[in-house]
Amino acid sequence: MSQHPANEPTHRLIPSPAGRLHVVEQGSGPLVLLVHGFPESWYSWRHQLPALAAAGYRAVAVDVRGYGRSSKPAATDAYRMLDLVADNVAVVHALGERTAVVVGHDWGSPIAANSALTRPDVFRAVAMLSVPYAPRGGPRPSTVFASMGGDEDFYVSHFQEPGRVEAEIEPDVRGWIAGLYAALSADTMSGAGGPDPHFVAPGGALRDRFPTHGRLPGWLSEADLDVYAAEFERTGLSGALARYRNMDRDWEDLADHDGAPVTQPSLFIGGGLDASTTWMADAIDAFPVTLPGLVASHILDGCGHWLQQERPAETNRILTDWLAALPAAAC
Repeated sequence: MSQHPANEPTHRLIPSPAGRLHVVEQGSGPLVLLVHGFPESWYSWRHQLPALAAAGYRAVAVDVRGYGRSSKPAATDAYRMLDLVADNVAVVHALGERTAVVVGHDWGSPIAANSALTRPDVFRAVAMLSVPYAPRGGPRPSTVFASMGGDEDFYVSHFQEPGRVEAEIEPDVRGWIAGLYAALSADTMSGAGGPDPHFVAPGGALRDRFPTHGRLPGWLSEADLDVYAAEFERTGLSGALARYRNMDRDWEDLADHDGAPVTQPSLFIGGGLDASTTWMADAIDAFPVTLPGLVASHILDGCGHWLQQERPAETNRILTDWLAALPAAAC
């Protein structure tokens, strides 16, 4: 197994099917690949990189294709799930490793889960944060999303038309992402009965549902927000949003895996105040069937969606305890 001694984060570009992927790595030991969600970047793992390195792991946080300093293919269908799995495999191999543990948050969670599902030869264990594993199955996703919300658009449906939500976000990228972070963070989200940021009124915009108090979550400094905003100011949002525009293609591409479990050792961490935890309660209840290798499932009381940033110490402890209990990687 290759070792990469590093006491500080190291930035590098790696060849991949996307063109190139920007990764940030810290530490040496068994490889742990960290995959972010929307609208984030490698920076969402800033608290995990040093903690995993200190625990004896080679932690590598990737900018998913379309984000940050990674390549941004022009075609919408270049953001299919299997393309993102291929990127993860390319990172592992380019780092000189044969296998890795993969950890994902938000969109990174299904990317991690499908990496483990379709490439068990490479990904020996998987941790999913915020979004529980749900096997491919049921009706076409666009049909399901269209049935949600009544007269209002579910946000995934709202994201489907190229250019529509980009036009909402790009006049004030910093303000929009700050609003979304606040809307889904435990300390700044609207209370019960407040506007639901997952739905859009007819003719409206998603930002209409963001909190109006103007406060940043406690875990997000102005400097942190500057980092996120600068990445999206450079890349735009179309690459990131293309992930949502491939869900029907994924449903077709993964037909051979309909209902398939992820059998490797696994971990789930959810936020008690995160809509993903409540909406997907049936998926969590199904873990004995869908995740037969599940080692532990944790719901963090009073935590919102951005759990590895909202509760970094608790998340780090859960991750490192789980990693320590995994079978040793083959060299």
